[in-house]
Amino acid sequence: MEIEHSVSFESRVVEVFSESGLLSQNDPYFKPRAGQTQMAIAVARCIEQGKTLVVEAGTGVGKTYAYLVPSLLSGERVVLSTATKALQDQLFGRDLPSLAKILGLPVRMALLKGRSSYLCLHRMEIARQDVGGSERGILSTLAKVEKWSQVTRNGDLAELTGLDERSPVIPLITSNRDNCLGAQCPKFRPCHVNLARREAMAADVVVINHHLFFADLAVRDSGMAELLPTVRVVIFDEAHQLNETGVQFLGTQLTTGQLLDLARDTLAAGLQFARGLIDWSAVVSSLERAARELRLSAGKQWAGSKLRWTGVVPEGLEQESWTLALQAICSSCQVLLEGLQVVSEMAPDFVRLHERALALSERAMRFMNTCPSDSVRWLEVGPQLRLVESPLDIAESVQKKMLKLCDPVIAPAKSWIFTSATLGHDEQLKWFTEPCGLGHADILRVESPFDYLNQAAMYVPKSLPKPNDPSHSTQVASMVAEAVNVLVGRTLVLTTTLRALRTIGDALQQKFQDRSDIEILIQGNLPKRELLARFREGASQGRAACVLVASASFWEGIDVPGDELALVVIDKLPFPPPNDPLVEARSKRLEAQGRSPFNEYFVPEATVSLKQGAGRLIRRETDLGILVICDTRLVQMGYGRRILASLPPMRQLQHQADFVDALDSLTKVATSS
Repeated sequence: MEIEHSVSFESRVVEVFSESGLLSQNDPYFKPRAGQTQMAIAVARCIEQGKTLVVEAGTGVGKTYAYLVPSLLSGERVVLSTATKALQDQLFGRDLPSLAKILGLPVRMALLKGRSSYLCLHRMEIARQDVGGSERGILSTLAKVEKWSQVTRNGDLAELTGLDERSPVIPLITSNRDNCLGAQCPKFRPCHVNLARREAMAADVVVINHHLFFADLAVRDSGMAELLPTVRVVIFDEAHQLNETGVQFLGTQLTTGQLLDLARDTLAAGLQFARGLIDWSAVVSSLERAARELRLSAGKQWAGSKLRWTGVVPEGLEQESWTLALQAICSSCQVLLEGLQVVSEMAPDFVRLHERALALSERAMRFMNTCPSDSVRWLEVGPQLRLVESPLDIAESVQKKMLKLCDPVIAPAKSWIFTSATLGHDEQLKWFTEPCGLGHADILRVESPFDYLNQAAMYVPKSLPKPNDPSHSTQVASMVAEAVNVLVGRTLVLTTTLRALRTIGDALQQKFQDRSDIEILIQGNLPKRELLARFREGASQGRAACVLVASASFWEGIDVPGDELALVVIDKLPFPPPNDPLVEARSKRLEAQGRSPFNEYFVPEATVSLKQGAGRLIRRETDLGILVICDTRLVQMGYGRRILASLPPMRQLQHQADFVDALDSLTKVATSS
């Protein structure tokens, strides 16, 4: 469907957001916001003109409706990409159906996730036969999955309540790019992944996630290759994650886990379809042994260590043993390939296993050569080894693989819209646009409508030691404990490292172990979904009030409006780790260009991350709270003051007494409400 004349289309969009418009008439929580309308107009013009638009929309602007309304009214086919599966579910299950009903539009919608989000019927059958001697917990979970498989329509594991995302059953009942049999699978017709893709091809609006998009951009695996050419509008929400998500998929990885999975799957298929024809145990034992030798050749390293890899071998490793281990992987893959070739016609499983073995062998040989000059390579050490070769950013891929779809010779120009609450610290949003290859895009910044001066206060404790002092985390925990005593819970502590997470979390648990009215929640002790559900519940229903200590993914995408969150504490300025190989390579590139890595990379990265963390505090017009940043550099250093200026304009608390008074005020408000 073609968009009507610009004035007509734009005026229809504006009318929806007006005081007498459809949203005001049908949504009791809606009220017109100038910033939201401004963004909606920009999106409408972008769609009509086939341009590229980058929008930073502060918390509370209502960016979801600001891009959905013009997208739906345009009548064009739309792809919406979000950062996480949880946000996908929210868009598909709540926002889109609600808005389509309000607008009175018959919109066909589809939800498309990656393979590992769906039940694989073929692998479930193999698992049923292969786990006979497994522990009872796996057997009972598998039985629950089988029962659910008989009633589910779409096979989305998110439907299966009580299934821990860390469950060892999940890899047994899902497929991935490596082990999916494709059209040769005996369960191809009822396959849930294929059903989802067919529905996506027939839909007007398709909701995906960034991982899925880049998986297709890298290896054409997600079904997007068929879908995208038919789409006119592509919208990336939570776009600040695009660059880091993209580099994960646009490089090359080889892990010992992939090798062991290949060995396990080969043994299962061999014993099921070709028992006795080949000594499968001997064949896979060779590969398992090679994977173990590779792990041993890395020596004793701290879990999570990333070793630089600028030469033939990773830094600090013995060249001969490392090279021999990689050669052993190539040799054992070759033995496996020869065996699989013999039985390839007996089952499609063997054909796919042959392709996997060949791909892993080729990756091992790639890592025996030096790294290309436009990439960075490192070795990540953990329970498994991860050999990684990555581009420094996604700019080239965006320009050459993604935006070329805009070529009007091929089809009408696509509209690309990128939005998030935090996309940079300067007017041109270079933190986002430069690594994403979007220097040509139109830029719009829309400020948050929240009254931060009256809703929020900020405190930087000047009595705390410097962030690199060994006692810093312990003293942060003591300060938090005093605040928690006043607020009775209602606190989120965000840390920059897992070490600080453990130190602060353990200290708080010890301080409050005898308090029945306060519960300390620590990331890692429960699945993320359960931690957030418990934290949001707070002291309701007679349960204890909560303090949540978390790191990493909890800095963003966490929405806890209302009284259950009154205090957000951030332990340090979130600078990127300078010894991280990717960070180091990006810094060296800036140096080679005559630019300052600290001013042009480290400070912007810390600024964006801090804005994300601070954004957890005020989520609604009625929220009240205090942000505490336990890093004196914020007020003592020039770059700290630059970072501080990028945060929302909160009321500044200068002294400890001011902080205590503010805590007391929050407590009185909560008590009276």
